[in-house]
Amino acid sequence: MAIKALGYLGVRSDRLDDWSDFAGRLLGMQKIDRGSKALAFRMDDRVQRLLVSDEPGDTLAFLGFEVEHRDDLHSYAVRLDAAGVQVNLGSRELADRRFVGDLVWFLDPMGNRVELFHAPMIATDPFVPGRPIDGFMTGPLGMGHAVLHVKDIEVMMPFYRDFLDFHVTDYGLEPYGLYFFHLNERHHSFAMVGSGQTGFHHFMVEFRNLDDIGQGYDLAQQEEGLVAYTLGRHTNDYMTSYYANSPSGFFVENGWGGRLIDPATWEPHETHDGPSFWGHERLYLTEDGGRKRLRDMRLETAARGHRAPPVADCPWLYGELAKSRMRG
Repeated sequence: MAIKALGYLGVRSDRLDDWSDFAGRLLGMQKIDRGSKALAFRMDDRVQRLLVSDEPGDTLAFLGFEVEHRDDLHSYAVRLDAAGVQVNLGSRELADRRFVGDLVWFLDPMGNRVELFHAPMIATDPFVPGRPIDGFMTGPLGMGHAVLHVKDIEVMMPFYRDFLDFHVTDYGLEPYGLYFFHLNERHHSFAMVGSGQTGFHHFMVEFRNLDDIGQGYDLAQQEEGLVAYTLGRHTNDYMTSYYANSPSGFFVENGWGGRLIDPATWEPHETHDGPSFWGHERLYLTEDGGRKRLRDMRLETAARGHRAPPVADCPWLYGELAKSRMRG
């Protein structure tokens, strides 16, 4: 049994108009109306990837992970139940709202709702982006990745690693604990930030064209306070990206050129360079509140001559790899 990708996620927010503009105009997703109380957004041939429900709270509502086989839903339910986790069978009505064949759901140790599903519905009409873009890197890689604030890593780690079979890609201990997990060739589909808090840190969408994030970055800079992290590049997954402040207060990473790994041969390891090679200035932080420390880490990394290998800069190679995965 296996969980193979992050398939969708849901957000609670009573700011549907703001989300319509943010996800459509800035991110380039296709808006789908779901009545007066919800909005859905497409990124590809799936009927929906992001669901925003008109509810108070402005936070993550659920994470949806896709399993390989329908029987995997039962297998994971049995394993979780044996560990004392209450597992709920999704009703037909809930499955229809998620546009999937079947699902189960449960809460992780910090109260985040996790849904496992099988047989996502494929749309009959083509994806029409909310602004001119070449599309998103999805397919076997899934929607992107999701990152949680975590109060106690020691509690959350065994839940995702041992019960759900998430595989540790790498981790860093400075300036705080960061743990990254893969489910497929994407460097990470899930991560935890050991910030001592609870809540949603960010989700990431990966564009097919570098110019699509550059043009989105230009759009984001037109609005005061919309950019949370400036354009930069991460040290572990080589993602070139910027982060925007979503209408619900968490971040959304707009990325390109993320690292692909071979899950069969990958060895988890500790990283020591900090989160970014360059850029990613945290505009929301004060100098004494971590901004200077993170900047100093980047400068130290640059002084040591650390950077991504040149092959990671080859969009043609990434394109050919993506095509081969789609054909497979």
